[in-house]
Amino acid sequence: MERHVVDVEFAGQTVQVPAGGYYDRFRMNPDLDEVARDPAAGNIDFFRRIPKQMVSSRVGPVWAPNFYYRSSNAQLLFLAPLSRLRAMLPMPLEPLRAVPGYGLVALTFYSYAVCDNDPYNEASIAIIVRRPGARGSHGLELLRSMRRRSFHAHVLALPVTTEIARVRGVQGYQLPKWRAQIDLAIGDAVTAHVAAADGTPDLALRAPLPVLRDVAPQSHMASNIALNLIDGRWHQTVVQWNMLSFAQTLLPKGVELTRAGGPMSQLLDGLGARKLLRMDVVKDAQLVLNMPRPVAALEGV
Repeated sequence: MERHVVDVEFAGQTVQVPAGGYYDRFRMNPDLDEVARDPAAGNIDFFRRIPKQMVSSRVGPVWAPNFYYRSSNAQLLFLAPLSRLRAMLPMPLEPLRAVPGYGLVALTFYSYAVCDNDPYNEASIAIIVRRPGARGSHGLELLRSMRRRSFHAHVLALPVTTEIARVRGVQGYQLPKWRAQIDLAIGDAVTAHVAAADGTPDLALRAPLPVLRDVAPQSHMASNIALNLIDGRWHQTVVQWNMLSFAQTLLPKGVELTRAGGPMSQLLDGLGARKLLRMDVVKDAQLVLNMPRPVAALEGV
């Protein structure tokens, strides 16, 4: 079936998006009453309490934050040697120590079924780091982060499946994004894969589906805070999660991650990410992606 697309301009580049899709119709400033009439979007009351604003950015004025009305993901959390993690982190970021000699690496597969810049998939490899300005016990910081369901991380790789997602991520956030084929399915089992840029296999995941927990909207919130350099200054980008259906398994059994030697496989190997500590599966969640903000605690460090 022929796929209809239209050309749009972003950051001085021409990008193709689905004709009649959310980006084509709303340009990141959606009519939430119209979104609410889309059966695929589900209940969107969460987003009505977060007004969008036109804000300045490195690519000019943009509407923010970004809304992701329906999403899912699968994450593998690995132990990795602190020496490897420090070698991959720019100063002054510091890996958060989980156990003596080891920190944490997260491999995550995302699927965004309904969002402001149209459906796409994404994969991420990130190092969990200490909160800017944090002092004292790593163990206490880790426990607080787990209790608050809020972690800081530095993203090393972030391939995506669409050009609008790539251009917005690279130009707007200076994130390490490139185009690749990525799939995620959460059914009787959890399956995912990411290919290298040339289409050859890179990573493939297959795992049993853990027992999911369904909760009321806005009763189980979480956040991820990505730390990265933008035009030479440290910024943090906060992602707010409204979890709806999810599961978490410590020391999971039956998880198969095939590394076929592509860039993501090589990165995991280089980090020494071998010991699987935890698997998180989110079958349904809503996300708010905020604009990057400078981090005062990292200025001049």
